[in-house]
Amino acid sequence: MARQASARLVPARHQPALDLDRFLVKDTPDDEAVPMDVVFVGAGPAGLAGAIELARLVKKDADEGGDLGEIEIGVLEKAPELGQHNLSGAVLDPRAMQELFPDLSMEDFPFRGTVEKEKVYLFTKKRAWRIPAPPPMWNHGNKIASICEIVSWLGEKAEGLGVNVFTGFPVESLLVDGSAVLGVRTVPAGLGRDGTPGPGHEPAGDITARVTVLSEGSRGPLTMAWQQANGVTSPNPQIHALGVKEIWEVKQPLDHIVHSLGWPLPRSAFGGSFIYPLADDLIAIGLVVGLDYERHDTDVHRMLQEFKAHPHISKLIEGGECVEWGAKTIPEGGWHAVPNALTGDGLVLVGDAAGLVDVASLKGIHYAMHSGILAARAIFAALKKGDVSAQSLSTYDAALRESYVAKDLKKRRNMRLAFKSGFFWGGIKSSLMILTKGWFPGGRIQCDEDAEEPKTTAVSEPYAGGISKVDAVFKSGNQTRDDIPSHLRAGEDVPPDVAKLYEHMCPAGVYEATDDGLVVNAPNCVDCRATDVLGPRWSPREGGSGPKYKRM
Repeated sequence: MARQASARLVPARHQPALDLDRFLVKDTPDDEAVPMDVVFVGAGPAGLAGAIELARLVKKDADEGGDLGEIEIGVLEKAPELGQHNLSGAVLDPRAMQELFPDLSMEDFPFRGTVEKEKVYLFTKKRAWRIPAPPPMWNHGNKIASICEIVSWLGEKAEGLGVNVFTGFPVESLLVDGSAVLGVRTVPAGLGRDGTPGPGHEPAGDITARVTVLSEGSRGPLTMAWQQANGVTSPNPQIHALGVKEIWEVKQPLDHIVHSLGWPLPRSAFGGSFIYPLADDLIAIGLVVGLDYERHDTDVHRMLQEFKAHPHISKLIEGGECVEWGAKTIPEGGWHAVPNALTGDGLVLVGDAAGLVDVASLKGIHYAMHSGILAARAIFAALKKGDVSAQSLSTYDAALRESYVAKDLKKRRNMRLAFKSGFFWGGIKSSLMILTKGWFPGGRIQCDEDAEEPKTTAVSEPYAGGISKVDAVFKSGNQTRDDIPSHLRAGEDVPPDVAKLYEHMCPAGVYEATDDGLVVNAPNCVDCRATDVLGPRWSPREGGSGPKYKRM
């Protein structure tokens, strides 16, 4: 792609501030509020693992004659069905599943297969050079899975233990009284584009809880609002990547997993690809790119389409068909971006909401589940004491920071940050970090927020191959109604170059840079939340909106 470079822009200068008044509501819960004891916001691996562990502890207490009594546990999920808003690679370490279900064998879990062989490549535009897999990426014996299927399976287990799982219920706000979180308020449904009630209108509802667990995933607005309002920071700001993934029906089986570095990414961007076999006739193929990339014309969806045309990849999908598409942001800051406090008065952070992802090993699911399990144990102990203050719940902080999650993240704490120096020097530094198990260079590599990283404006040659963004949205299963209120808030008077940045950044074609200014096609959104990292703010919308993933 020939490019003509020009000026530089800083996305943060055009990004609206986080709307704290929207996400933190000081109103007294309404008279018809639904009372719960513990509410998990988000039915991902972290939230469901926590709900399952807590339900078991409550049941065991009752069976042993404990005095805790009946405890109502709720899980609120914005997708219409469990798993439909979840996306991951996914090759996972099964240890958290085994911890949660010690009586089950590997054959009982909803895995697609076991990693028997793996290959890592360095790509150029025409060639693929096989290179040794770095130790953090050794996956032999790990499990290949669909996160959608895992979440659906976990949901059934949770419901079997009496957990109240509510799908189609996105949460718009935390109900707060000073520093204490009292519960949540859901998003109203049936509003017209202008925000007035229309057919099928249902007002927002309040759910009170002694403990609210934020398991809302990467870049959750409730998490960010709570942190900002309570002065919760981290040594480094959280940084993010955008992953775009496709599921392909193929003619020939793939007997190994594939990871790659290099082309089609420019050297000024960090990321890579993955290809995983899901069945003899099904593979997942995806590309992940850090949102601290340098050029404003960087387009992850487009790069994935170019990648599939590479001779080494095209033969894998020749004669096949893309049957599903999706996108998601991933927290990449590592240990230095984990919040200094994971608990507050009546509140706990788990999973991606706490930034528990190890980029070096491409792993996060088992960390999310383990964090949910540890949170459940701390919540149970707090309920037994009748004290759900931050101090009482902080046993979760302590347990997590002594767990294998923290040990892994600390060991590789600077490896992603090393690539702030570029691909070549980043590779050398990260290799030394592997050899020294994180002792080199010691300390902390500092970084800025992604939106503070200047972007060089550029002009790219058009690329028309592969799947268009419009077709990709269709393959995501997105059937959001066209007259829904916009859940995306852009800044005022967005300059043309910034509008172009949004257009390239968004994999779902939500943003268009036109002669009349920025056009926002909000119904296209698949809730990847990349927009919230570099541009317009994202907020939850009416239940049932967004993608309907099946095998992601």
